[in-house]
Amino acid sequence: MENIDYDELRKRLSELGATRLADALAYLSSRTEGGTEYVEALLLTPEEAAKRFKSKLAGLKRRRKFIDWQAAPDFARELELILATLRESVTDAKTGLELVGEFFACDGAIFERSDDSSGLIGDVFRYDALNLFIAYASRCADKSFVSNLLLRLYEHDDYGVRAEILTKVSEFLPEKEMRALASEFWERAKGEPPDSYEAGKWWIGVELLARQLEDPGLFEKAKLNANPELSSPTCMQIAEVYLENDDPEMALFWMERISPTDRFRADAQDRLLYSIYEKLGEREKMAEAAWRMFNNHRSHSTLDMLLHALGESEQERVIEEQVKEIMGGEDLSYDDAAFLVDMGRLDDASEYLFRYRDRLDGDLYPFLLPLAKALEEGERFLGAVIVYRSLLESILARAQSRYYHHGVRYLKKLDVLSPSVKDWRGLPSHDDYKESLLEVHGRKRSFWSKYGL
Repeated sequence: MENIDYDELRKRLSELGATRLADALAYLSSRTEGGTEYVEALLLTPEEAAKRFKSKLAGLKRRRKFIDWQAAPDFARELELILATLRESVTDAKTGLELVGEFFACDGAIFERSDDSSGLIGDVFRYDALNLFIAYASRCADKSFVSNLLLRLYEHDDYGVRAEILTKVSEFLPEKEMRALASEFWERAKGEPPDSYEAGKWWIGVELLARQLEDPGLFEKAKLNANPELSSPTCMQIAEVYLENDDPEMALFWMERISPTDRFRADAQDRLLYSIYEKLGEREKMAEAAWRMFNNHRSHSTLDMLLHALGESEQERVIEEQVKEIMGGEDLSYDDAAFLVDMGRLDDASEYLFRYRDRLDGDLYPFLLPLAKALEEGERFLGAVIVYRSLLESILARAQSRYYHHGVRYLKKLDVLSPSVKDWRGLPSHDDYKESLLEVHGRKRSFWSKYGL
């Protein structure tokens, strides 16, 4: 049966009837890890479910065994199951919210004895627990209780996962409670040493709330209290929030406070200026920002931005000028090679790579492999061969057998493409090239055996 989306699957299952669904659920639960526990949770009373949930959390806190990176996926699934059983068995919003809060309060006990380099355990907090918190909080009528719980959780957010709740406050708190919470955060920040971590945490909280309140003035005040030195990142963040709230004039005011010589995150500065000038209808200024981005990084996306400012009628002229500049340059740029390919200038791309063939670094396969594939598909075989040779030589030079299967694939690709090369232009033919590989790398028996020699 073809794949169907969740809503359609749910609709069709509901048509099967209770008995068939009960039989299927019982069958699957007995054959799926954690399935029996999940199904049993459906049969518990809310009081029993809450008691079991608290027992599970107590068990997590008592554990002493360290969870290494190999065990992390199983542990993450265990945590997901604990939350899933809560979701299915506790319907009272206030009770459920309080229990999810207790789960968040276990973050220290969990992270202190876990290797979460994969991020899977953290994701349980950032997605499963967060979504459950939002679901309960949005249904909870006692918004004061919600605010106080959030305040307590954020106050002791030592691992960063509780702050995720604060990014979604507008989904479950009305404006009045959000502003009251922002005021409380403000007072907490003022009560800490100005440059302390604790003060910074509370100022960030105010900023997160201000952004959701669509209050750029409040965001500006919080940001300046936290960062009075007016760095370019501070000015950019304030400008972004003003722009989000349809105030491009104030956004430009803050961008103009950045020194022209301060080009920290220059591309981000220009993108923001581009958006501001677009809102203001200043196409000439918009084009200036677009040209800076395009000259810094020629690509389809920066070209589109430039043409949006200049007008689509300028496309052919701009491309021709850029191709002429690239082909007349003296330095290899993988971005420029990719730009030639993206613009459909495959002959120019092949010629460009031929010119710089001795400078190609096969270790940079994320840049080179797409070029090779594009030239191959466009039947520019000499250019494709040059790039595949560079990739192959990189694999062999590293002499690490775990990568040899890639090298074998490149060599077999050369076997297929090389007969289509009509003019080697002074380069060794494929037979000569393969012979030289055997002379230099003949002792790499693992590679050649994989190749079939």
